[in-house]
Amino acid sequence: MAQTAAASQSRAQAPAPLPQELASIMWPELPGVAEEMVQEIGRMVPEYRPLLEGPDRTVLLHCVRQNLTTFVELVADPSADTAQRDALCRSLGRLEAHEGRGLHCLQSALRVAARVGLRRATSVGTRYNLPASMIVAFADAVFAYADVIESLCREGYVEARGGGDEAWESQRGRLLRLLLASSAEPGPAPGHGPLRGRRTAQAPGTAAHPTVTELAQRVGWPVPARVTLVALPAETERGRLRLPGLADDVLADLEDRQPHLLVPGEIDEERAAMLETAVGERHAVIGVTVPPSGAADSLRWARQTLRLVESGLVPAQRLIRCEDHLVTLWLAGDPALAEHLAARQLAPLSGLTAGQRDRLVDTLLTWLTTRGTAAQMAQALHLHPQTVRYRMRALKRVLGAQLGDPDERFATELALRALQLRRRTAVRLPAGAHARDREPELPRGHEGG
Repeated sequence: MAQTAAASQSRAQAPAPLPQELASIMWPELPGVAEEMVQEIGRMVPEYRPLLEGPDRTVLLHCVRQNLTTFVELVADPSADTAQRDALCRSLGRLEAHEGRGLHCLQSALRVAARVGLRRATSVGTRYNLPASMIVAFADAVFAYADVIESLCREGYVEARGGGDEAWESQRGRLLRLLLASSAEPGPAPGHGPLRGRRTAQAPGTAAHPTVTELAQRVGWPVPARVTLVALPAETERGRLRLPGLADDVLADLEDRQPHLLVPGEIDEERAAMLETAVGERHAVIGVTVPPSGAADSLRWARQTLRLVESGLVPAQRLIRCEDHLVTLWLAGDPALAEHLAARQLAPLSGLTAGQRDRLVDTLLTWLTTRGTAAQMAQALHLHPQTVRYRMRALKRVLGAQLGDPDERFATELALRALQLRRRTAVRLPAGAHARDREPELPRGHEGG
């Protein structure tokens, strides 16, 4: 069984340079601290709350007491035997794997226990007038000891999974691919319920995809009610993409030509900070938060937004949220269709010069989006109100009933907004709206503007 050099070295030494006499102060505190830790773990870690009653509570309390006892024994004698503690921690790791929980539950419990221990240390330090430097050294010892326990639990966890970390990550990558594949499959009854006919990995009140469920249990990944997919740019250099600092419950496929992540739940501030740290100087696009049945859609939208970032239609940032660009994503989702719509709606303007057409298009879009007066539109366009009135008369003459029909107005506004997006990347009007070889002027009486 592979062990890290750091973990092995930590187990061979005392948890920190604490005076051996401190052990005599710590021994009487252990029963009370163990009880407080168990209560706080049950309160702060929901997965362990059911363990607070019945025989499970006795087992949990025994585990906490054993780890505390070994800690104090190492303070009293840095060469103390840790075999019993080591075997217990590996058993805990195996148990977590068999119960289908991820290591994040144990990690949370260790953090809770460390906080309880430090609170008690502060209280005891005040009672015995211990120097502040002693409390700081004690805190260092607690964190170092928690790292050792986590390393031991991870060994048991990996062993129960039947392979090393690399094999485990491979299984998690397979789970992510299976989730995406199952969410992309059409179901037999579209339109029924919130899942809209798609097969789902797991959602309240629905049957889970059996293969997804089985694999998720095998790798200790609780299938959440909602997920958020994250799209990453492809690596330009050869070699596997590395993203340090990802949480234990984040699934990743970094070997795909289009790397991506799956984050359980929403991307709150804490999750966003984790992603910023992991992606470094890269940028990442956060998809829409959806049930697992919508995972493929979330990733598809995130990848489409990533392409818009790369083309300049969406501003580049470290983290880009699809939710902030849904209209842009929709309008730019099918460029060929947008071109066809624009060509149809703006066909009456095709006989004008490029300059005339552009001026009228700007005025028309302002009118459609603001419905303001000539004075208000003139302020938005930086024109004289009379020029705006002239252009509006020209538009009504050229487009006629198209501006009076609600459906036609809506289609025209969509076409113009799509064209406005394309202008950001210096793309001209679509071919169907280009001027002909002969570029006639506006009808007589409509010069200027």
